[in-house]
Amino acid sequence: MSDSHKEHEERHLRQGYERMLDRLREGARELTWENLQKELDDAVEFEAELEEFTKDELSLLRAWVERDLKDMRRYLNAGGEGVAAWLGIDLSALSRQVSESLLSIADRSVVERERFEEELEAARADYCEGEMAVPGRLACVHCDAEVDLPELTRIEPCHQCGHRFFRRVSQ
Repeated sequence: MSDSHKEHEERHLRQGYERMLDRLREGARELTWENLQKELDDAVEFEAELEEFTKDELSLLRAWVERDLKDMRRYLNAGGEGVAAWLGIDLSALSRQVSESLLSIADRSVVERERFEEELEAARADYCEGEMAVPGRLACVHCDAEVDLPELTRIEPCHQCGHRFFRRVSQ
């Protein structure tokens, strides 16, 4: 695969991820677990209607957005300092669209805290090479080497040990 094709594919996935976050931000419902699932389904359906994504790409986008939102809500519910601390970066480094979406979703995430925390216990919060992830700092679960993601990007294998799995490092 040529570098220009990879760059086009990454930009294509990044734009889909951002549109999905934007649709979640605009959602009128309280962000219960059930509503989050419904809104994610609606966002995937909207992206499918654009006919720009394969079925596999849509599944990946949904999984990545859901993973990031679960991880953010777990952090905030545990008393975390906010979205910027969860990302491990200054929010001004994010595009306005992504930061507004994340802040709005965080504001709506205080509903059904106990039930959501139980669901989160069972969910995997790992990040894997090849997935798209919002900006911030990740650490390799194998060697603890940290990597800074300056923008919404596809995760590469650990540059230290080649391992594929990461966890978010919060400040």
